[in-house]
This record gives sequence, structure tokens and C-alpha cells, in this order.
Amino acid sequence: MLSDPFFLFVVVGAAATVLVLLLGIGGFARGGSANAKYSNRMMRYRIIAQGATVALILLYVFMRRM
Repeated sequence: MLSDPFFLFVVVGAAATVLVLLLGIGGFARGGSANAKYSNRMMRYRIIAQGATVALILLYVFMRRM
């Protein structure tokens, strides 16, 4: 499974989603002007990363069934 390059794309996508989520939570916990400036942008990045990861997972499952 780890030798499958497409599975590695899924893992990288999931890791990117977690990273963006943690950055957003860290900014929210810190508060201040930086949070007010970047919180919506981080949320958008997280949603984009999640959508891309879900699409990769679905494509991976579809390709493995063939």
C-alpha cells in the first residue's frame, strides 16, 4: 500500500489538511489582530484542502476497484 504512489498523494493531502487546520486553530487560540486578519483565509484554505483530499480518496477508491 505504501508503495502505491497514488496512496501517497492521499496521505500528503490529509497531512496538508491537518497542517492547515492546526495553523487555523493556533491562530484562533492566540487571538489578536493576526487572527482577525487571517482566520477567514485559513478557513478557506482548509476547506479547499479537505475537498481536494476527499476527491483524491474517492479517486483512489475508484481506481483500486478497476
